Amino acid sequence: MSHLRIIPLGGMGEIGRNMTALEYEGSIIAIDCGWMFPERDQLGIDGSIPDFTYLRDHADGVLALLVTHGHEDHIGAIPYLLRDLNIPIFATPLTRGLIEVKLKEHKLLASADLRTIPQTARLSLGPFQVEAFPVSHSIPDAVGYAVTTPAGLVVHTGEYKFDFTPTGDRRTDVQKLAEFGARGVLALLSDSTNAERSGLTPSEEAVVDTFDRIFASAPGRVIVATFASNISRVQQVVDVAYRHGREVGVVGRSMQDNTSMALDLGYLTVPQGRLLRINELDKLDDAEVAIVCTGSQGEPTSALTRMANNEHAQVKIRSGDTVILSATPIPGNEELVYRTINNLFRLGASVYYQSAPLPGNGGLVHVSGHAAREEQKLMISLVRPRYFVPIQGEYRHLVLHAELGASLGIPRENIFILDNGDVLAMDETNAAVVEEVQADTVFVDGLGIGDIGQVVLRDRHHLAQDGFLVAIVALSQAGELLEAQLVSRGFVYAPDSEALLEEARQALVTAMSEHAHRVPEGVEDLVKTTLGSLLHSRTRRRPMILPVVMRV
Repeated sequence: MSHLRIIPLGGMGEIGRNMTALEYEGSIIAIDCGWMFPERDQLGIDGSIPDFTYLRDHADGVLALLVTHGHEDHIGAIPYLLRDLNIPIFATPLTRGLIEVKLKEHKLLASADLRTIPQTARLSLGPFQVEAFPVSHSIPDAVGYAVTTPAGLVVHTGEYKFDFTPTGDRRTDVQKLAEFGARGVLALLSDSTNAERSGLTPSEEAVVDTFDRIFASAPGRVIVATFASNISRVQQVVDVAYRHGREVGVVGRSMQDNTSMALDLGYLTVPQGRLLRINELDKLDDAEVAIVCTGSQGEPTSALTRMANNEHAQVKIRSGDTVILSATPIPGNEELVYRTINNLFRLGASVYYQSAPLPGNGGLVHVSGHAAREEQKLMISLVRPRYFVPIQGEYRHLVLHAELGASLGIPRENIFILDNGDVLAMDETNAAVVEEVQADTVFVDGLGIGDIGQVVLRDRHHLAQDGFLVAIVALSQAGELLEAQLVSRGFVYAPDSEALLEEARQALVTAMSEHAHRVPEGVEDLVKTTLGSLLHSRTRRRPMILPVVMRV
């Protein structure tokens, strides 16, 4: 019997850009295709996407992309994938709607092959028989996938939790999971994000209770920031707002696009059938207004951040406003989030966020959509896999989830913590990592995709830390120095450092005079060595030195 190959192409040991490929005898299906927000040290980077090299190299065998749900870290890279592979994309209705919004932005919607499936879909794709099953998550229409292959049954949970009082009655299908376990599961690929959290993830109902208390006591406008794709949270805000006699408006282009789509598909229900425009809200008393916006992660161009910086054209924060950040900061975004919160407080707003004191008996302004440890135990116990592969989350989460699997009786040799690009080959009797394929971090920077690597990032760090100095050197055809000028940017403030720059210029003139016989290539090295040594001795800084050598 041939082996089934499981190949993670993104998302292992990091939060974001999730993508996993399943391959059998040259036929491939991929699950999810996410975008990862930039980390603090990735200066100037917009984000990163999975490495599609393996899929491009095996394009003839790629049958489809299956999408579990509509969050950015699962659909955000689809526009970039479609530039390489125009394959069918299977998604539930709301997930498809969110993908369409994204593809429309990239002008790729007309050519995309999008196929809508129910949460209980059955698909036949080459050697793969696929069953979707509903899972409870922080967004409607989320699913996991059970894939029957000639080698055995693989269950991919997607992102899930066991919420028995979810918004919109979206429960994880426990009966179906038990059915898979009874059939016999070859491998379980399961979400590890909350492997550090004991107990159970709180229900979405906990957020509604907190919102009710905040809305009841708010003297002015209530502004709720969340992810643009978090349609469930928007619905909660709408429901609570109308209970307290408030009209709801939406701010932020992505939020407006997504809520409009959700309204059209029936995934968002609003009394009177519409959300108001900001200019319509301005006609109401502040106590009659609720606003939903983007910016829960402190993104510099988001609506809430512009409000906090007093730069938003339509919404100005004022005393009496109440702001709720209904999200947990993505690791690395904490500084941006707390800067936004500080600025909101400075403008006179009351601000509620995950670690802030809440009115009444406390509560939660956000709950995770991911299973905590007891729920992860339940998933493993229901499915009873032969092999266990923790996925999604940072590396420590994968390790802790693996230990949890071992504590439930899965042999340690049957548990695999994979890196991006590892190829795990398995059948009913054996499993092993057999090779590694290319799955590097692919950065997106403006219109550039993959053209920024670690060398460029290292240069950006250098520039950010110590700035740069341009040394313009004019030589005669005989190699004699005619002129030398220095231009500083981000190193020292020139008007206050004239003496230092003149000393450096004179040192350069002296060195050039002593080495007039050098060719231009040698001159560049001489410029860097002379200026670098002097400037470091005077400032203990190492600016990037850019020689410009001209023959006159």
